[in-house]
Amino acid sequence: MNESNRQRKVAQIIQEDFAEYFRKQAKESKQTFLVTVSDVKVTADLSIAKIYLSIFPQEFRTQIMKEINENKAQYRNFMGQKMGKQVRIIPEINFYLDTTLDDVERIERELKGEGDNPIL
Repeated sequence: MNESNRQRKVAQIIQEDFAEYFRKQAKESKQTFLVTVSDVKVTADLSIAKIYLSIFPQEFRTQIMKEINENKAQYRNFMGQKMGKQVRIIPEINFYLDTTLDDVERIERELKGEGDNPIL
């Protein structure tokens, strides 16, 4: 299914707002980490937003994803304040860990013969 212009626009707004939000959170934190919003997918009826996050370094992933999922209501409230005048319904949000870069790195290692698979 192709995304409508409206879906793309709402997804882009969500991505930009959360990227800025997570950048500020990381800056204020005592720990050094980076949370990037790699992608946002919005359903056709704009009721659900799937937000894909990349978190570096890897050792913080579990802890940060747990905190983010525990504070979903707070994030939705933030989104409501940012988008309230642009959409009728503020989408439910779901956060997912984006491991695409890890997969690319693993595949490159395998192709170089540095992984678990021996070169034949």
